[in-house]
Amino acid sequence: MMGFGYGGLGYGGFGMGILGMLMQLAIIVGVIGGVVYLVKHAAHKETGAQGYSAKELLAERFARGELTEEEYKRMRDLL
Repeated sequence: MMGFGYGGLGYGGFGMGILGMLMQLAIIVGVIGGVVYLVKHAAHKETGAQGYSAKELLAERFARGELTEEEYKRMRDLL
């Protein structure tokens, strides 16, 4: 009576048991990885790349000569 006709190894035998465990492990790892990814990127959303604010990045671009004075002032006022 043990196993209800499947040889005591559960539905599908030994292979399905291992496959099922691997699938569950992959789902758990995927969920944990997704949560870690979202937490890391939510913290960077506010400050931008490498912890700089938008105004700091704009000033840096102006200092490198990528923006004219008029472009810099217009963008700064928008921020």
